[in-house]
Amino acid sequence: QVQLVESGGGLVQPGGSLRLSCAVSGSIFSTLVMGWYRQAPGRQREVVATISIGGGTDYADSVKGRFTISRDNAKSTTYLQMNSLESEDTAVYYCNARRGARAHWGQGTQVTVSS
Repeated sequence: QVQLVESGGGLVQPGGSLRLSCAVSGSIFSTLVMGWYRQAPGRQREVVATISIGGGTDYADSVKGRFTISRDNAKSTTYLQMNSLESEDTAVYYCNARRGARAHWGQGTQVTVSS
């Protein structure tokens, strides 16, 4: 059974930084496409960033230049480095692991950007 455990969320002031981590177990991490999604109150879940098996990345326009997704296959972990955080980035952030049509989700971690 694939399990994803996120960590690293919290409260940060505007302009600050956070790094989220997602540790994966129960599957061969190097064969998974990994992604970060977020859901703010009253809004639909949206994709933030994805990273392919080969390391190719893609970002939502709203986070380009501020967020960086990466993966460490040796540690079965994916990361989301978030810089220059804005109040609009406040949301629950979810890790996603996908192989073909099958997808798995973590439990989510809260990120709050506020002064």
